[in-house]
Parts: sequence; C-alpha cells; structure tokens
Amino acid sequence: MLSDQIKRGVERAPNRSLLFALGLTEEEMNRPLVGIVSSHNEIVPGHMNLDKIEEAVKAGVRAAGGTPIMFPAIAVCDGIAMGHVGMKYSLVTRDLIADSTEAMVMAHQFDGLVMIPNCDKNVPGLLMAAARLNIPTIFCSGGPMLAGHLKDGRRTCLSHMFEAVGAYKAGMIDEDGVLDYEENACPSCGSCSGMYTANSMNCLTEAIGMALPGNGTIPAPLSARIRLAKHAGMKIMELIEKNICPRDIMTPAAFHNAETVDMALGCSTNTMLHLPAIAHEAGLAISLDESNAISAKTPNLCHLAPAGDTFMEDLDRAGGVYAVMKELTKKDLLDLSVMTCTGKTMAENLEHVRNLDTEIIRPIEDPYSATGGIAVLKGNLAVDGCVVKQSAVAPEMMVHEGPARVFDSEDDAIKAIYNREIKSGDVVVIRYEGPKGGPGMREMLNPTSAICGMGLGESVALITDGRFSGATRGASIGHVSPEAAAGGTIALVEEGDIISINIRECSITLQVSDEELAKRRAAWVCPEPKVKTGYLARYAKLVSSADKGAILE
Repeated sequence: MLSDQIKRGVERAPNRSLLFALGLTEEEMNRPLVGIVSSHNEIVPGHMNLDKIEEAVKAGVRAAGGTPIMFPAIAVCDGIAMGHVGMKYSLVTRDLIADSTEAMVMAHQFDGLVMIPNCDKNVPGLLMAAARLNIPTIFCSGGPMLAGHLKDGRRTCLSHMFEAVGAYKAGMIDEDGVLDYEENACPSCGSCSGMYTANSMNCLTEAIGMALPGNGTIPAPLSARIRLAKHAGMKIMELIEKNICPRDIMTPAAFHNAETVDMALGCSTNTMLHLPAIAHEAGLAISLDESNAISAKTPNLCHLAPAGDTFMEDLDRAGGVYAVMKELTKKDLLDLSVMTCTGKTMAENLEHVRNLDTEIIRPIEDPYSATGGIAVLKGNLAVDGCVVKQSAVAPEMMVHEGPARVFDSEDDAIKAIYNREIKSGDVVVIRYEGPKGGPGMREMLNPTSAICGMGLGESVALITDGRFSGATRGASIGHVSPEAAAGGTIALVEEGDIISINIRECSITLQVSDEELAKRRAAWVCPEPKVKTGYLARYAKLVSSADKGAILE
C-alpha cells in the first residue's frame, strides 16, 4: 500500500506515533488509508451540506474495510463573489485546489481518495488533482439545489434572480417583485438548480467515468444523496483493490464522451476551460477546434435553465446523465468500451438504463437542435477562438451585426447598461477581463443578466475576453483569445466599429481592414496590470490563454 511509506518498519515509528496521536488504532492503521477531500464550509450554499456527505462516505469506507481520514479543500461561491472584486478570485482557486490537494496527498501517502466537491471551480480543481496524482479516486458531489417557487407558483432559480435586477432597473418590476425572487430563488442547500457550471461539471464527472450514476443530478436534500455517498465510500475500496486509477478512466475516449454529453446537455461554456485543463493534467491535449466537430454531430437533447424552464431535479427524475448517454448510444456517438469508477465499462453501466421522460430528455430522433449546446467561433476578432452557449441564444440572435460599444472593464459596462445607454442592435465589448488582464477572468453574469432582464436579450450581443456564468443566456460570447492584455484584436476595437456574428457558421468578424488594424496595433500600449501584488499578480504571470484552458504554465 502507498500508506506503507508512513506506517511500516521501525524507521517509521515516529510517523506511527503521530498517527496514534490522531486516535487511530493499530487495526485502523493496518487498513488502507483513504483521504476524504471535503469541500465543506459555511459560506457556500452548495457546500453547507457536505459534512453530511463526508460522514456518509466515511461510513461506506469503514463498511468496506478502509480507514477514512478527512482533509479540506477550499471553495468559492461564484454567486456571492459576483459583481465585485471577489470574482477575480473564483477561477484562480481551481489551481489552488489542485495544488493544495496534491500537497496533502503526497505528504501523507493515502492509498485512495474520495473527492467531495460541488461548486464551479471545486469540481474541475479536484479532477485536475486526481489526474495529476493518479491514485485510485472516486467523486461524490453534494448535489444540486431544488428549484424555487415564486408566490404565484412559478418555478424559479438563480439566473431569474439576476435577471430580476435588470428588470427592476428597466422599471419592469418593483422592489416587491425583486424581493419575491430574492427570498425564493434559492430554497435549499446544493449547487444552483439549473445547468450552470457546477452542475455541468458534476454531470460531466459521471460522463467521464469518475463518479457513480446520479452524482450530477440527485438533489442535495434527498436521502438518495446520502446513500450515493455511502456507495462511493464502499466503491473506493474496490478501486484500491483492483488498482483502477484516474488515468485508466480519463482516457482520450472518455474526454470525447464527456464533450459529447456536454453538447447534448447544453452545459456551461466554462466546460470549455475546464476539460482542457483536466486533460492537461492527465497528459492529454484537447483543443477548442475539436468541439465544433463534436457539436456538429451531437444533437442537443436538454433545455434546462437558463436555456429552458426545467431544472436538475427534473433531469434526475427523467433518468439523469445516464439516460442522456443512453439516447446518444442510438447513433453510436459514445465509446462504451471505456473503464469507469464502477469497475465496469460504460457499456455495462448503461445496459439497463432508459429515458423516463422524453419531455425533459428529448429522444435523439426529436432533439431541440441537430447540433450541440456550445459553439466555438473564430475570425479576426478571435483568431484562437471564443465560445457561446448556442442552445441558450434566441433564434433571431444567431446571426447579428451591430456597432461596438467598448468598455475596458465589467464595472464600466454594467454602469452603462443600468443607465440604459445600450440600445437595440448594439454589440457590447468588455475587454481586459481575461485570465491575465483581469486578472482572473471574471464571470459576466451581472451585465448579461441586466441585458436580458431589461428586455434586450433578443437584440444585443455581448463579447468579452472574460467568461460567463453557466446561468448566462443570450448572445453572450466569451473566452475571446488572444485576450486584450496579450494584444489580441479585441484590444483594438473602437467605439462604433461594426462587428458581425454568425453563430451558425461559427464566425466572428471585426469589420475593419487589415491595414487599419495594423495601424492600431502599432499604436497600442498594454495597460498597467490591474493587480501588482499577491496571488493574483503571480497568477497573471503564469496563466495561459483561455483557449488552452487557462492553465498555469
């Protein structure tokens, strides 16, 4: 066992003395030591219940003959961090989580790991750590939040809450209307109830084979979530016995499966940052260019919020992620030979699965669209690509052309939107918010929600080198690469320039001649860094562009 490094032989007597100090018995030391990486804290709604998941996982480990030992991982609530300097500290925690988990595991030589994440950066950060460490590992998330209910009975969620602020600014609802959303949009613990980033990544953890069925969809408050956690604790002992490691599971075929499921589900655009970063840790490379090829042949089968009016609890009742995968097998879109954390192949896992609600999960013969939920656009404005959640774009905005309204920060843009300075037909450009320029690549949920809430979602586009929350809808195009701080074309856009967007053809063009762009580039001077000290300054020096997954190089 790996843990023999800290518990076998007379030379390790000092190490054992410290294990005795923990209250461990000799019998417990003789069993496999399983690290329980718990993201429990009291500030993130998606993590407030993880102490219960942690205890259930421990019970499962003990029942199967292991010794569970918990250590923590940090987590940020993107919703609470949204709209202020705190959002600069969201994406950057992904790498802190991976690095700190590596340090704890290598220092203490665990035989296996159970990862307990739930929210946006916590899931990919721990997947990165799992791929990097490559010891037997299984995931068990905390589960999604239940949908809320307004006073009139309508179901609601966090994306509606953000849009309500824009509606209030436009005079479309009053303060009591805002309060109705405020008190009812988030009714329980769990990751926010739509197909936002956290739930997208928890679903893809199933699709890639690192979590048991139900991981992405069983609601946080249900007892089924506790039972899932106990089974995850039991299953890690089997993975240790068989020495099934993350890189045995996270193969090129598994990543292809995950991207295919991503397109069918209509996941958050943030998956286009996280999947390449996780693959990188597994010694693999996936590029944005592959995404359009996968999207072209993968029908979009689900329209969960913000794309539609259904929620994670509905997807769970319909059969969950595996039911979506079962639909995809009808056209041989998945590699079913891949190994999974069940100790079985994906083919074996899906054998008895069926779609229980064809309104929630469309049959593959009758999809929402013939192509997937995400598109990668390229053109002179984004030479290395940018991404849009096309399943959440109004049909009339799939092709759009309009004048640029240019802002050098999210803060300036949101002021202009709230002051009603943005008009129908405009293309809002927010730059210097990329991985380096932000630094930290803030999510733009406030401006996108304001645009939609003010009734402009079907006539205004937004382009940024920052990124978007999974709760964003509309013609919101992010991850523009190269970013402005790296001298990308987005840095050269001027007020009133015409920008052409064609999502169907995956193109984005700044209608300015090459000669004029060359003049502007010669005159361009990169602004001073916004942050010059601390972790963000170090991050800005090391981070790659968004099209590479914003990995640290």
